[in-house]
Amino acid sequence: MSAPTLDHAHTALLVADFYAEFMGSLPHSVSRDCVAKTVALLNHARRAGLLVCYSATVFRPGYPEVNDRNKIFGARKRSGQVAIADPLAIIHPAVQPAADEPVIGKHRVNAMFGTDLEIVLRARDIHTLIMLGYATSGVILSTTRYAADADYRLLVVEDCCADNDQQVHDFLCGKILPRQADVVQSTDVMRALGA
Repeated sequence: MSAPTLDHAHTALLVADFYAEFMGSLPHSVSRDCVAKTVALLNHARRAGLLVCYSATVFRPGYPEVNDRNKIFGARKRSGQVAIADPLAIIHPAVQPAADEPVIGKHRVNAMFGTDLEIVLRARDIHTLIMLGYATSGVILSTTRYAADADYRLLVVEDCCADNDQQVHDFLCGKILPRQADVVQSTDVMRALGA
């Protein structure tokens, strides 16, 4: 795809669930240099004046936000895994937010469901959302579906996303996500930002 046209004043970058635990170690992420590409894109977005937002899945001690019927998070709750309440504790150190960048703690896969992310975006009159992060089959797919239904223009930065299963990532980016988003490369976005 050629470089998209972006209205900087109405565009935001969402660094979605870019966890240190996965983005720095998954073979799919490491082999494609996702962290370095995301750092470069993040720097370009900041210089271009884009709103930069973050999301991370967090829970209070004891997981009071989780119903046992929830297949994903119910299993985590039952596992005895210690709940992490601070999103900054799990975001990759190379892409930590600046002091003025909103960090959205979420309790479900979708970055918009039950959070104030959409309020933050609407307050800034954002209608284009650029997304990247982990996992393609998780936050990226779920947020794309939700945000598309809310009439956002969406760009998914394929080379800054990763999944536990590379074949799932490739299938989603090639067949499913393009139905509701433009699947682009980081260089496309940087070019559009005037890199």
